[in-house]
Amino acid sequence: MSHDPISSAGCCDLDRRAALDQAGYAIFERLMSAELLAALRTRVAQLYADEGDRAGAEFKQERGAGRLANLAAKGEVFYPVIVCPEVLGCMAHVLGPRFKLSSLNARTALPGCEAQPLHADMGAIADEQGYWVCNSVWLLDDFTLDNGALRVVPGSHRWGRLPPRAAAEGNTSDGNTSAAVDPGQFPFAETLVTAPAGSVVVMNAHLWHGGSANKTPSPRSAIHAFYCRRDKPQQQYQKRLVPMEVQRGLSPELRAMLALDDPLNDELASSSLPRSGFLV
Repeated sequence: MSHDPISSAGCCDLDRRAALDQAGYAIFERLMSAELLAALRTRVAQLYADEGDRAGAEFKQERGAGRLANLAAKGEVFYPVIVCPEVLGCMAHVLGPRFKLSSLNARTALPGCEAQPLHADMGAIADEQGYWVCNSVWLLDDFTLDNGALRVVPGSHRWGRLPPRAAAEGNTSDGNTSAAVDPGQFPFAETLVTAPAGSVVVMNAHLWHGGSANKTPSPRSAIHAFYCRRDKPQQQYQKRLVPMEVQRGLSPELRAMLALDDPLNDELASSSLPRSGFLV
């Protein structure tokens, strides 16, 4: 019998369900234990040091920001992030009961990093079955008004379209967008999502969003645990990226969440759908 990836999901409480439905995001303040937060910070710093200029190369690299990719293959410390019951409960609320990990990455907005373009992850627009991408942002540092916090357009996940600049100019055949919308020219209200380190932001990834500019002298880091419906391709094909020796040691729950034994996922891996909403 195959392991049900939703079996350990917690309940998404009424307030967060309402927030996800209406605004498109919900916050778990200080969800991480102090021990988990410290361990994640240590491992992420170690990976940046070890990988150097190659950091993030399995997926994409971004000017002005540090990136790490394929974290499911890079330490057991990341496993609690993948199967956190509270977060999975919110994923099930947005995506329905059949979903999988799409990618597990880290991003660090370096001092002077410019704002990302507003985008929807994977250039995704909800289809006849509903929403199919949902992200969780694990804050390794405080998100403040000045250090590159997440910026969102509340409610935009319900509009069924991409941001104007992405749709009109930058949305190429592979779903990438080329430039940020100037906030002063943008006709929709943005919100900066701020929260203390150790918090987790769950976001319907159809929501128009992006990192803001880091105007401080300190880097700002987060891990992105990104999920999708099981009938859609993963952003990063875990079966190919995670070494076999690591795969053999994974629990049934983790194997199911990474879709390692799913023939449909293997077929979907060759899909031409975009893998990023904005990176070129």
